[in-house]
This record gives sequence, C-alpha cells and structure tokens, in this order.
Amino acid sequence: MKRRVNLLFGFIFLGIGILGAVLPLLPSTCFFITAAYYFGTSSEKLENWMLKHPRIGPTITSWRKYKAIPRLGKIMACVGMSVSAVIIGVSGIHYGFKIASFVVLLMSAVYVLTRPTLESLFAQSEIK
Repeated sequence: MKRRVNLLFGFIFLGIGILGAVLPLLPSTCFFITAAYYFGTSSEKLENWMLKHPRIGPTITSWRKYKAIPRLGKIMACVGMSVSAVIIGVSGIHYGFKIASFVVLLMSAVYVLTRPTLESLFAQSEIK
C-alpha cells in the first residue's frame, strides 16, 4: 500500500513539474526532485528514468549529492518569485493574504539564495 501511495505521489509531483516547465510562474525543479524522491521509494525504474533524463537528471543528481542549485536556477527562481510578488501586490486580494504570500516568497528566496551554487562547488574543488 505504501509503495502505491509513493508511486502516486511521484506521478503527481512529476505532473506538476511538467506543468511548471511550460507555465511561466510555476516552478518545476522542486517538483521533479520531489517526484524522484517518491519514485526512489516506489519504482527503481522510474527513478532511474528521471536520473538519466538529459534535462532534469543532472539537476536532481546535483541536489542529491551536493544540495546545490545551479546559478541559472537561482536566478530563474528569484525572477519567478519577484514576478509573483508583483502580481500579488497589484491584485485586489485581501491584505492578509498578500502579507502571508510575501512572507512565504521571502522565506523561499532566502532558502534558495543560501543553498550552495553548483558552479562554486566545482570551482572550489579545482582549487584544492
């Protein structure tokens, strides 16, 4: 039963990740990483497919190995969060929701920006 639930979660997060790859303000990488986690607990075949995928595999592998985010990924995440903040700011929604959204976006940006940059990890390893 647990394997089936994890497989279902894997497909759900994979689907959201695919949507994020085509929709401008929805992230994709975090959902692909989460999908790979759930596939890792339920389907070795699907996990391997994701890890060997030419577009998403390297990102998942670098996250698992180094907990690092590529520089371009950080830039795109911050741009997306900034655009989302502007849209929320100019919308007519309740101020409480706006404040809560800004806090979540700010905490997310801090998290992304405090993760190591993949390129800097490689540069440090070449120096040593």
